[in-house]
Amino acid sequence: MMEQLQEGYVSSVAASAGCSAEVIGKDTFGVDVQFIRPAATHLEQEGLLFAQLKCTTQVVPDRDTKSFQYRFSKREYFEGLSATRSYPKKILIVMTVPYEQMGWTEVVNGGLLVKRECYWTHLEGQTSKLVKPVIDVPTDNIFDANALIAIMERQDRGESLDE
Repeated sequence: MMEQLQEGYVSSVAASAGCSAEVIGKDTFGVDVQFIRPAATHLEQEGLLFAQLKCTTQVVPDRDTKSFQYRFSKREYFEGLSATRSYPKKILIVMTVPYEQMGWTEVVNGGLLVKRECYWTHLEGQTSKLVKPVIDVPTDNIFDANALIAIMERQDRGESLDE
């Protein structure tokens, strides 16, 4: 269910950013979703970005700190994200949710509220000797439509995704 909630979140963000989020149904090299931004004209190339999705009840991020830690359950997931890639780039999107499933969403006047947010990070070039690597996820890196647009624009310009 955590996976389903996160897929809905990233699909909503992608739609708001003018992109589509295509969920990959089987484990394909640690890619769970690909974001596709349509080209402005038929003569241009569309934008593509890969993401690995992780959802956890183990972390409650504190916005007053720079980051929170996330531990991978498998080293392969970390290695796939830290490998150097030319295009498309890969990002990690971590969603934190309350432990109680019924607390994940709430209907409020005017809409549906998702109780926690997703955060993104770019791990290319990072190293770890741990079997289950631990990474720092910046609390400033909230995954929303503005973030997705900025990530794809930086990728298109050949700039680093690290802020």
